[in-house]
Amino acid sequence: MIRSRRHKNRRNFGSRRPDRQGAGRSGRSTSQRQGSRNQSTVKLDKPIVLIGLMGVGKTTIGRRLSRSIGVGFVDSDHEIEKAAQMSVAEIFDSYGEDEFRAVERRVINRLMQGKPKVIATGGGAFMNEETRALIKKEATTIWLNADIDVLVERTSRRDTRPLLKKGNPEDILRNLAAERNPIYAESTLQVRSSDGPHEIVVANMVKILRAYYKKIRKSHPPEGEKKAKES
Repeated sequence: MIRSRRHKNRRNFGSRRPDRQGAGRSGRSTSQRQGSRNQSTVKLDKPIVLIGLMGVGKTTIGRRLSRSIGVGFVDSDHEIEKAAQMSVAEIFDSYGEDEFRAVERRVINRLMQGKPKVIATGGGAFMNEETRALIKKEATTIWLNADIDVLVERTSRRDTRPLLKKGNPEDILRNLAAERNPIYAESTLQVRSSDGPHEIVVANMVKILRAYYKKIRKSHPPEGEKKAKES
């Protein structure tokens, strides 16, 4: 069990509720207020969970997507770090990957509760069988995919990736892609992330989401619409 630096006693970090991002008197987050001014017509009935390799842009793109469609945004790694008062790298070093994955699963489970939101996850979250089953059951998953050279350039900007400290980053990322991409392919949707402007990726994501929900609601209309047609 990971211990918080602030509190020596054992705690269940997965149960701590996230802070509202920029919430004001209205109780709505900054992303929700900004999104409501220019909402793309995407109505969520469940959370959106972003998956993909490290460096693909899940946090940056996820935050912009949430503003675009007018919902909240959270990052599971950030929530873990806030609760533990430790970085992900420090948790790996002190407690190992198995303990980190257990905490990660509890945090993701909590984050998917309540109003639908956009959730960015760590690169290894979807690889855990229990976490993957949970996410596939409770959320719409989007796999953000990118070329290896893009990932190498982005991850080189910060020395905070535990897995990349074990050897040559490019070789590690290529091996991770070979291992993880077949699992990531189990996602609901897939979107390419490039080294171009994030706005282009977000616009494409909104377009794909809109088409997906339109198709889903056409084949599975809400109960109210069913009764209206029957009458």
